[in-house]
Amino acid sequence: MWVTGMLGMATKYSEAFLGVRFRRADAVGEQSGGPMYYLRHGIKGPLGVFLGGFFAIAGAIAAFGIGNMTQANTVAANVHDEWGVPTWGTGAIITLLTAAVILGGIKNIGRVTAAFVPVMIVLYVLGAAAVLAFNIGEVPAALGLIFTDAFTGTAATGGFTGAAVAAAIRYGVARGIFSNESGLGTGGIAAAAAKTTHPVRQALVSMTQTFIDTLVVVSFTALTIIVTGVWKEAGKEDAAKFTGRAFDEGLPGEWGSVIVTISVIFFAYSTVLGWSYYGERCMVYLFGRRSVLPYRLLFIAVVYVGSTTTLTTVWTFSDVMNGLMALPNLVGLLILSPLVYRETRDYFRDRPRETEAEPAQR
Repeated sequence: MWVTGMLGMATKYSEAFLGVRFRRADAVGEQSGGPMYYLRHGIKGPLGVFLGGFFAIAGAIAAFGIGNMTQANTVAANVHDEWGVPTWGTGAIITLLTAAVILGGIKNIGRVTAAFVPVMIVLYVLGAAAVLAFNIGEVPAALGLIFTDAFTGTAATGGFTGAAVAAAIRYGVARGIFSNESGLGTGGIAAAAAKTTHPVRQALVSMTQTFIDTLVVVSFTALTIIVTGVWKEAGKEDAAKFTGRAFDEGLPGEWGSVIVTISVIFFAYSTVLGWSYYGERCMVYLFGRRSVLPYRLLFIAVVYVGSTTTLTTVWTFSDVMNGLMALPNLVGLLILSPLVYRETRDYFRDRPRETEAEPAQR
């Protein structure tokens, strides 16, 4: 996950840069961008048209997996385990809250996520930091275990029996991408909606999301699970419940899992809101604005389905669709990388002169 996160900062930068660089105003004046636009307009000829359409189809479908059903199911399952609320009840509440926000469009989504995303990150990281502080003596051994078992695998009793290097790479990369979405192209869709004066400015902002998400938040999670020793009893337990148990083991009292449950609610809900927008932009590219309302209504309905359904196969579906999104996007990033490099170089080369000119202009 660390390797994926570090490389992902570069791909997220490129996605955001190209998302702003090739964005277009739609029929009502909203800025639209992302891989479907920079693949089509950045790569000339039939190849660009094909890659852009392929990505848009994959993105519109993938939104129902990684950004909808898996998130809603995780919230419903954790709320049921923590407070005994029936999954259908949680599903109904999430569905109504989702409808209230996404039917209002991108401005509503931006306002809601901007209000609680920073709070949820601080709450979760503080909780994890407290666990590590109470188990500070175990941190060096935990870091050592991460590095040794990344290359040797482990067969701990009751743990990840027979895990091999290939499995570590496969799940580390898959979950790293699931966490930060770098390489999937969604960073370009989000960046295109930002108010910015230059693609490089937004690209620098966008790449910090990958750093915070994977190299900070996910690392805290991993270390918390290892220092408390609960990883040895992992089995096939749900990941969020597993993390909650680590927080309970590492913190005094029984409120560690409450922190995890509240964080899961906010993390998952913000993901649902974001992916509703990504899928919607893909539909606009394919079918125009007339497809927006039907897509939103279907997306809202699937939130409830995901909350009340056992999703054993949905994780596999999500990984497959993520791969189908990443394939045309990564091909496009490679082809367009000289453009990203050239314009980034020019921006930083010219920036000192711009800075010197600013006082005179004022």
